[in-house]
Formats: sequence, structure tokens, C-alpha cells
Amino acid sequence: MIVDLHCHSTASDGEHSPRDLYALAVASGVELLALTDHDTVDGVLALGVDSDQLSVAGCRLVTGVEVSSVWSKRSVHIVGLNIDPGAAVMVQALASQSKIRYQRALRIGEKLARQGIQGAYQGALALAGDTAPCRPHFARWLVAQGKCKDGKQAFDRYLGNSKMTGINHAWPCIEEVVAWIVEAGGVAVLAHPEGYRLTRTKLRMLLTDFVAAGGQAMELAAPGQPEAVAQLITTLCREFDLGASVGSDYHGGSQGWRRLGRTRAIPADLTPVWELF
Repeated sequence: MIVDLHCHSTASDGEHSPRDLYALAVASGVELLALTDHDTVDGVLALGVDSDQLSVAGCRLVTGVEVSSVWSKRSVHIVGLNIDPGAAVMVQALASQSKIRYQRALRIGEKLARQGIQGAYQGALALAGDTAPCRPHFARWLVAQGKCKDGKQAFDRYLGNSKMTGINHAWPCIEEVVAWIVEAGGVAVLAHPEGYRLTRTKLRMLLTDFVAAGGQAMELAAPGQPEAVAQLITTLCREFDLGASVGSDYHGGSQGWRRLGRTRAIPADLTPVWELF
């Protein structure tokens, strides 16, 4: 079964509308899909996960969201799968997250202005449309303005985690975020653990706190990661008795190294996260 439980639409910082993303998933042979936009379920609601029209295409939809949190002064993302998007706790939590996102975007704009780049907040706001601006919106604006040659350079110079000192700390702690997801009936998944650049010791500390908070699963390393990294993540899944989730973290065609539905196979001895729903 081709599964992708981590991707983004224009409801956050993706390049495809929710409907176009779903159509691409169907065309790519994806059989189980979760749209996991950053701190919003607007895309999920736009799709209508209970729609018979969508289900006949052969791709089952799972409700999802990727929630921003902070752990040990680091930005950490928790994916919530199979949540009730209308649960009061989730509605209130995501409204709070949206406010933080707008405030964070304003601070990023101010930071860039201090570096001589004016108008970044307004530019990112225009690209984001009805959603709160995310870092990829700033990256696209920087590229369009000729400040950077591509998104990677934008993150390396201005927007990477190491450049966000003090800006990411407004997010709630992972314990609070996991509690929201669990209360909304979902499964909390640690997203892209290889992306935080933690030592093995630090990653084990993160997983210890995540599991203690009620976290139940972790994403396997993305395709293209070194085999040693992939093996470490798989080993930690076993060590902490976590379910295994897979996702491309697909945002759109501009990220050519990511393709919708291109994920790692789950080893036979690990529990697929959908068995926890």
C-alpha cells in the first residue's frame, strides 16, 4: 500500500490547493493520505474527509494537522493523525497557534528589515493569502525579489532554525500539543526526527518526554537520508515501542527531491501508525 501521512496544501505553505493535492495523490497511486497543514485544518475541511466523491477515487483520507511546539528551546513538529477537526480543544488550540504564527511572521519581517531587507512581512502576507505566513512564504518572496537564488539559500542565510533564535520559543511545549491531539481523539506522531539535528542522546531525551506526554508514533526517516540515519530512527522506534508513520512532507514541485507518495517501507516488526487509529 502506498501511504503518505505528511503533506501540505495552500491552506498553509504548500503549492497545491487541497483538491489539487488530492488529485495528485490519486494520480500517484497513493491509497492512504493525510493532509497535515501547519497549525490549521482548513485544508482538511475544504476537502471534506467524509466525501463519497473523494472516496470513490480509491484514496482513503485521514484527518491530520502538523502542530508547532518547542522542546528544550528547539522547534519541534508534532503531527496529529485521525483527529476530530471540530473538537473544541483543537479549534481553540489552532486559533491560538494562528495568532502566534502572525506574530512570528511579523518578527521575522522585523528581523529581515534589520538586515536591510524591507517589505518582507507584507510580501509574505500577500503570498500566504488567507493563511498565516510561514517561512516558505518568506523564502519565495526573497527569491522573487532576487535576494536569494532559491529556497535553500533563503533558509541557509535567513530562515533556518539556527537563524530563528528567540522567535521559535513562542510555541507551546510538546506536552501541551500532544495533549491537544489526544483529547481530539488523534494519534500524536513525532515528525521528521532526523531534521532536528540532535545527537543520539538528545533525541532519546526528546523521545522520552514525547512518550511520557502520550506520544504514540514517529515518522521514519525520509527517503534520501543516509542509511545510518534511517537505521537509527528505525531502531529508536523499536526501543521506545512507537508506531511507525511515513510521509513525504511534500509541499510542491519546487522541492524536486520530495514527491507525494514517495516514502520508506515500514519494517515488518514495526506497527504501522494507522493500526493505532
